[in-house]
This record gives sequence, C-alpha cells and structure tokens, in this order.
Amino acid sequence: MNYIETRHQLHSLAEASGREDKTAETILHLLKDFAPTRLHTFPGNHNIIAEYDSGADGPTLLLRGDMDAVGVDEHLDLPYASHTPGYAHKCGHDGHTTILLAVAEQLYLNPPKRGKILLFFQAAEETGQGCAQLICSGVLSSYNITMAFALHNIPGIPMHSITCRTGSFTCAVISCEIKLDGQTSHAAEPENGISPFRAATSITEQLLALSHPRLSDDNYQIVTLVESHIGETAYGVSAGHGVLRFTMRAKSEALLQAMKQKTENIAQTEVDRTPGLSHEIRWLEYFAGGQNSEEAVNIVRQAAADNGLTYIEKEVPFTWGEDFGLLTQHYPGALFGLGSGTDTPPLHHQDFDFPDEIIETGVKMMVSISKLVN
Repeated sequence: MNYIETRHQLHSLAEASGREDKTAETILHLLKDFAPTRLHTFPGNHNIIAEYDSGADGPTLLLRGDMDAVGVDEHLDLPYASHTPGYAHKCGHDGHTTILLAVAEQLYLNPPKRGKILLFFQAAEETGQGCAQLICSGVLSSYNITMAFALHNIPGIPMHSITCRTGSFTCAVISCEIKLDGQTSHAAEPENGISPFRAATSITEQLLALSHPRLSDDNYQIVTLVESHIGETAYGVSAGHGVLRFTMRAKSEALLQAMKQKTENIAQTEVDRTPGLSHEIRWLEYFAGGQNSEEAVNIVRQAAADNGLTYIEKEVPFTWGEDFGLLTQHYPGALFGLGSGTDTPPLHHQDFDFPDEIIETGVKMMVSISKLVN
C-alpha cells in the first residue's frame, strides 16, 4: 500500500461525523487486501473492526484510528483537497486511519503469534459518539480485551516525538444548552411579558465563575460560553425567549459530573426567581476523561525507545476531549501523542494538513506496541 496516496485519498473524502459513507467504504475495500480473520460492521453507524486472530491463546489488543472530518472549510490549495463543502481533515484523522490501515498490512504480512489484535476504525469521534456506539453494540463483550491504545498527532512538538503521561491525559468534556421560555409582550409594555434576561445573565455569571483555569491544579475546570441569545430582531417586541450554550471541561470525571449538577441547580434556582419562566437543559457531545494506565504508558515509552524516538513526558493533561477516553474508562490502555512538528498549524486550524512524514512513525509505534503486549 502506498501510505501517502491512501492518506491523500482519505483527505479528499472528508466526511462529517456519522456520515462517513465513502470513507468507510474505502477502508473496507482496502482491508480486503490485508485479509483480516473477521470484519465487524455495525448497523446505524460506520464503525469497523478488523480482527487478526492468531488461533493461539494470548492477550487481546485493541488499536484505534479515527476517520471523521471536522466542520472547517478547506482553504489549502491541495491536489487532494476536500471534496466536501464545509468539511475537511483539519484534525488529522485521515493520517490516523492511514496508520491503522498500514498496521493491517503489517499484520497480514506478519500475523500475531498468539492472541488477537482488533483494529478499530472509529467513526463519529468529533461528536463523542463512536466509542459509545461500539460499546453499546456489545461486540467487545465477546472479547477479553487486555489493553487498548490510540495515537493522536500533536502540532507544536517536534516531528516524530512521542508524548504521554500516566493518569489524566485528556479532559472530560461536555456541552450544555439551556433554553429559557418566558412570554413576549409589546416593547412599550415589557411589564406584560416574562423576560429571560435576568435569569440568563445570572446563570451565565455563576457558571463562568465555576472555572479554575490553572491546569496544574487537581481542581482544573473551565466553563466557556459559546452562545448567548435572547429575543429576536423585532424592535416592537420585548424578549420572551433565550438560549445559552456552554462547553465544560475538567481534569477528572468526578469534577465534570459535579459541574453538571451545579449547572442544573443554578439554572433551576435562577429560573424560579422569575415567575412564569421555564427552562430546559440538554447535555450534548460528551467526551469521557482519558485515563492512561501506568502499564500502558510504560509500553508506549518502551515502544518509543525501541524505535529510537524522543519521548516527552507530558506534565499536564490536554485540555481538549477525545472520544477514546471512554474506552480507557472500560479497559486499561493509553492514548499517546505523535509529534507533527513545531511549525505545523494547530488542530482544527484551516491551514492544518497532516504531515505525511509521520505516517511511518505511527505505524512503527503501533506495531511495536502490539509486539510488547504479546
């Protein structure tokens, strides 16, 4: 397989979370040449598992690569630019999938001598749905999974370097929508309406005050207001409805759940202060906190050493969420970072493009991990 051509092909497809039709079709087509023992596909989503079974007793290892794109327009003049308006691979999932496909080729050429290796091609990572869909399918319950690993390219650190840490590696993250419903009135008679303004203002101030922004502290948590909308463009009408949207992230799962409870209490208290006002809270796009086990991190560190790669111990977790965190809540494992260059634009930036040079490095790491676990 020509790794670079494959990555470029996947880049051009660039499909939204949950709509990875052509991407999944391409992955399945390429996997046929690498003869997995068994292929699992799933009704209602585009997750794929390629199983390589040695036929002998031994550990079961799961390796993950994600496949969905993000909602950012392609601005780069690339011969393999995204064909999908409004979506492009600005997080590098095209590279992650290519690495896992290359691992499939290596397993075809050099099958595991014992145990099983599961290659999980994940859909809907960006919305935090893919891992939950896999777990809910029940497929993993038929395997005794020993460990699970995934990588993510990391701009801002030297190309080909590896970064990891034991414990919290990515934050627990969730999004929140609070709808406030009162009653409109004539703008000349606002006393005849029920305005959500005071409740919205107080809720916003109290939620933002929950933030503890020092990442090195155990109680790190951040509340970010992403949208605040009250009323509409109708100058003769007093506002009667509003919506507030936040993202919340914390260093631990317990902190995030505590923030959720505080949010619900604050919203209820402030709405009750305005007679006739009602509210509805929706929780969206949940990412479980990523927890790396010490044993798994030691394996990552050893794999880096075996390949002559620089290992960087991460002092604090990444502030973004990653859906692989849900798997580390169920199985011992680790997500680790693969340096994509100090001059590479940040993830989700319109100028980001996964560096082809690090594909082989990612493959070497995954293959070494599979040998160390076995």
